[in-house]
Amino acid sequence: MKSSIFYEKFERHAHGEGLKANSTHYCPGCGHGLAHKYLAEAIDELQIQNRTVLVSPVGCSVFMYYYFDVGNTQAAHGRAPAVALGHKVANPESIVISYQGDGDLASIGLAEIIQAAQLGIPISVIFINNAIYGMTGGQLAPTTLMEQKTSTSPHGRNRIMGQPLRMAEMIAQIDGPMYVERVALFDNKQRNHAKKAIKKGIQLQVEGRGFSFVEVLAECPTHLKMTPQEAEIWVRDKMLPVFPLGVKKDEPREPWFKLNKPNFDPNKLKELVGGTSDKVARFSPGFPHHISPSDISLKLAGSGGDGAQTAAMLITRAGINEGFDATHIPSYGPESRGGTSYADVHVAETEVLSPASPNPNILIAFNAPSLAKFGPHVQNGGTIIYDSSIITAPPIFNHGTIIYGIPFTQIAMDLGKVMVKNIVALGALHAATDIFPKETFLTAIRQALKDKCAMIPINEEAFEWGIRAYNGEYEFPGESVL
Repeated sequence: MKSSIFYEKFERHAHGEGLKANSTHYCPGCGHGLAHKYLAEAIDELQIQNRTVLVSPVGCSVFMYYYFDVGNTQAAHGRAPAVALGHKVANPESIVISYQGDGDLASIGLAEIIQAAQLGIPISVIFINNAIYGMTGGQLAPTTLMEQKTSTSPHGRNRIMGQPLRMAEMIAQIDGPMYVERVALFDNKQRNHAKKAIKKGIQLQVEGRGFSFVEVLAECPTHLKMTPQEAEIWVRDKMLPVFPLGVKKDEPREPWFKLNKPNFDPNKLKELVGGTSDKVARFSPGFPHHISPSDISLKLAGSGGDGAQTAAMLITRAGINEGFDATHIPSYGPESRGGTSYADVHVAETEVLSPASPNPNILIAFNAPSLAKFGPHVQNGGTIIYDSSIITAPPIFNHGTIIYGIPFTQIAMDLGKVMVKNIVALGALHAATDIFPKETFLTAIRQALKDKCAMIPINEEAFEWGIRAYNGEYEFPGESVL
C-alpha cells in the first residue's frame, strides 16, 4: 500500500513502531484495503493532496484518518455527507470525499445521503457495500441479501425484513447527481475498473462539475466466515445478480460550482450580527461564588409567549458582559404561543463545560406545569422563583430549596404591558440571588432594546417592581389573573 498519500507510519499501531506501524486494522481479504489504495492513487495522480478533506464515518473505516495524509474529519454515524457539504461550502477550493459503509450510509445516514445528492454540490462519495454491518458484529444491513444469515437474522433475511436496498440505482434516480456507478473488487478486471471509477468521481469534483457516487462491492471474509478467495467468489456469484455492476448515471455537465470563499473577518461578522467593539461597563465585583463555586445553571420555563427565552438571553448577555462564559439553549413546544417553552442557561467563571441544566441552581417558573415538572430537579439549597399570580397552590418540595412567589403577570398588567412580566422576573432574580448587580441587568436590557428605545423605561420600571415585590413592597390584589 505504498503511496505518498499514506503516512509512512500508522501511529495507531504499536505507536508507529515495528511491523505493525505499516499495517492497517482491516481483516485479511477486506475490500477496504483496495478501496483505500485506489483512493490514494487518485488523490496522488490528480495532485490534490493539499486540497483534499476526507470524511470518515462510523464503521470499519472509522480509523482511516490514521492512514491518509490529507485533511481528515471524523463524522457522527451516518452524517458524513452533511459534514462533507459543510467543508465544501466553507472552503469551495477543497476536494471533499465522503467514504462510507453500507450501515453508515444506507441505514442511519439514508436521509443525509439523499439530501446531499439532490443538492448536487460537487462532493465525491465512495460507498463500500459488503452486505453486512462489519464493525459492530455482523448484523443485518440494508444491503444484506435475501436468505443471507447474519447475527440478527440467524435464519436468513426474509421478506418481512424487507428487500436489500440498491443504493446506486436509488441515487441515480435523483436529479442532483451527475455520475453514479457500481464497481467490484473480485478480480483484476474489476479492480482496474474500480480504480478508474473512483478517480473519475473525484475528477468531476476537481473540475467543479457535480456530485458523484461510486458504490464498491467489497468482501468481508470475517462475517461471511470464508477465506478471502471464497469471499471474492461469493461477491461475484451472489451479490452481482442483486447489485448489477455498471454506470447508472453519467450526465455531462459544464463546470458550474464557483462559490466565493466565506468571509471570516471579525469586523464583517460584527456588522452582520449587529455586534460592537465598544467595551461594556462591568459592575460585578467578581463571580457569584455564593450561588455555585464556578458554574451557575438556570432553567427558565413557561408557556410560549411568557418570555422565558428572552429572559434567558438577557441573563446570558449579562454574564458575557461581565466577562464570564455564558450559554443559552432554547427548547420550544409545537406552538410559538401556548406551547411549552423552556431555556437552559449557564454562567461559568471560565468555561461552560455542559450547556444543559437538568439540575439547575435556579429555576424561574412562569406557570404551574413548569414548576411541577422542573421544581423537583432543582439542586439542594437552590432557588425557585415562580409567578404567584398564575400559580396559586405551589407544590411542596422537600429538598431544601428556597422558594419565592412573585406575581410577575399581575405586576406587568398593572404596568399596562403584560409582556414585561419576564423583566419583572429578572428583577426578582436579582433581588433573591444577587447573581449580578442591578446595573448589569439594566445594561443588558438597554442593549437588547437599543432599536426600541421607547420600550426601555417600562422595562426598567418592570425590573424595579420585581425587586420591590421581593422586598414585600408590592400589595397583591389577592385575585389570580386566571
